Amino acid sequence: MSHVAAGDGSVFASGSEWSRHARSPMGLPVAAQYAVAALLVGAAILLAFVVKNLIAAPNLTLVFVLPVITAGVAFGWGPSLATVIMGVLAFDFFFTAPYFSFRIASPSDLLAAGLLLVVAAITTTVAAQSRRRAIEAGLAAERAEALQKLAQVVIAARPRAEILQAAAEALHRVFAAPAVIFLRDGGVLRRAAGAGGPEITPADEAAATAALADRLHVRAETYPFDQSEFEYWPVVGPSECACVIGVAFKNARSERPERPERFVDVVSAYLAVALETGHRRAARLH
Repeated sequence: MSHVAAGDGSVFASGSEWSRHARSPMGLPVAAQYAVAALLVGAAILLAFVVKNLIAAPNLTLVFVLPVITAGVAFGWGPSLATVIMGVLAFDFFFTAPYFSFRIASPSDLLAAGLLLVVAAITTTVAAQSRRRAIEAGLAAERAEALQKLAQVVIAARPRAEILQAAAEALHRVFAAPAVIFLRDGGVLRRAAGAGGPEITPADEAAATAALADRLHVRAETYPFDQSEFEYWPVVGPSECACVIGVAFKNARSERPERPERFVDVVSAYLAVALETGHRRAARLH
């Protein structure tokens, strides 16, 4: 069985795409998203006070639809629904008689509050669905671009270390999770590339070794590798050129996809071709 050792020439990237998303508004913590939603409702209240003498109360409800749309597009269902509830309560409390009370005396005000609830609920559904589709489209484009860049490196027959690093970065961008690649070199399995700041423990190394030795997919945190946080797939070429792909879905920005093999198999195929080509080139030189 091969042994695992950390290679001195290992190259790791922090992952520019990971950092870019982490700093974006879409990457705000959940608590911050709800806080921003509350601020949006507060801004709507101020705007409503400014224009309340210019428009009738039923039309005033439209002011509280604005934060719903903004929160739905920016943050999705949860914060958007929160703005619906806060907006209806704010309209009831500040702009229906008796004022500064949640009791509604006028049937017209009651109808206006009900219409606000219905319109805001429909709006949040449409806005949240639009956001979800935009995110899915962006994710698909990101994954396609990541795999395309890997293909370009392989086709250009770049040095092995560069190809391995490109593969790790492709996995990192595809899954938005730390990724690592181990390479068997001289009978020893060495950590060769990584992206997304992977932290490799002895348990992870043992799981990678077993995945390659048994040529089997190894899930994270499963017996007998309960302490391993990486999921591993072996990659073996015709000439026994071998490496192991690892992804830490536990540390990903989103949940593990149902079929990560769809993308892992593509990266594995590129790696197998690149390693086999490199092996044959080295054999001819000798």
